[in-house]
Amino acid sequence: MLSDLPIRKIIHVDMDAFYASVAQLDNPELKGKAIAVGGCETRGVISAASYEARKFGVKSAMSGNLAIKLCPELIFVKTNFERYKEISKRIRKIFLDYTDLVEPLSLDEAYLDVTKNKKGNPSASLIAQEIRERIFNEVGLTASAGISINKFIAKVASDYNKPNGQKTVNPEEVLSFLEHLDIRKFYGVGKVTAEKMYQKGIFTGLDLKSKSLDFLETHFGKSGRYYYHVVRGIHTSEVKPNRIRKSLAAERTFSENLSSEVFMLEKLNHIAEEVSKRLSKSKVAGKTITLKIKYSDFSLQTRSKTLPYYINDKDLIFKTAQDLLYQEQLNNSVRLLGISLSNLNTETKKTPEKESVSVQLKFGF
Repeated sequence: MLSDLPIRKIIHVDMDAFYASVAQLDNPELKGKAIAVGGCETRGVISAASYEARKFGVKSAMSGNLAIKLCPELIFVKTNFERYKEISKRIRKIFLDYTDLVEPLSLDEAYLDVTKNKKGNPSASLIAQEIRERIFNEVGLTASAGISINKFIAKVASDYNKPNGQKTVNPEEVLSFLEHLDIRKFYGVGKVTAEKMYQKGIFTGLDLKSKSLDFLETHFGKSGRYYYHVVRGIHTSEVKPNRIRKSLAAERTFSENLSSEVFMLEKLNHIAEEVSKRLSKSKVAGKTITLKIKYSDFSLQTRSKTLPYYINDKDLIFKTAQDLLYQEQLNNSVRLLGISLSNLNTETKKTPEKESVSVQLKFGF
């Protein structure tokens, strides 16, 4: 039962349209305009879109060609990851003023466990509000936040009042909140899974809750157990400050589709060099190399090989990627190539267990 579980005060902070907002921050002339980060009018894939662009249906992972059709006045700006990292560090420094239990998910979002916090503030909601105000005043960007008893509900809640808002789900509200939630809002339920759930008569959390564990495991495999528990407010994963990296990758989208394997090898050589640099910078190595191929028709294929030893050397990465490229015939001309390394040597390292904080179900949020 929910009342028998450790109850924590978790905040999920999610920056609003981070890449696009940074571009508007650095160039005030872009404020209030529809902009897309990455891609271009004729080529490439968009990394992010401003809220002004989203009103036209423009979104991340969309081709620049389609985006400009949806929004003829769309402005394309280049990505600037060094700038994103710089601002992300400033935001993370604000988080650390409140708690050391900060788990970054990416440059623009993180979990914070403020059950015990440096300010001695018993209200997680007030802490979230203060953090958002500081981000706006000190960095110039807006953020949204979700506050609840575990990571799953906090993440779902952070999307509730976007942009520049927050949502608190108090302990006594958890079950009702989840029962009324559209199944598409459940973190971990993607488009394909949502369609499958619709076919099974699952449209809301209440519908999901009505299904037995056996039913969910039969139709959704290992994920079925996860769905069974989270809809009951059960998610015991702790905020882990030293999150272990699982993989490292680099990829390139080309200005023109590639048909010649000779040209592809040239591109793979550069990508392998980039991956090697990132591995060296992170002081890690990996055993499993995966080649990602996106064809001109946008179909995606991956090919993997696991070595008996860890590598981070550029030549070995390139040689393995080359072998994977020649492993089978290509289906079409290629618009994107990527290389990733997983099965990293970081996965053998153990992180110390965090103290489990158990409190009564009702307390100030």
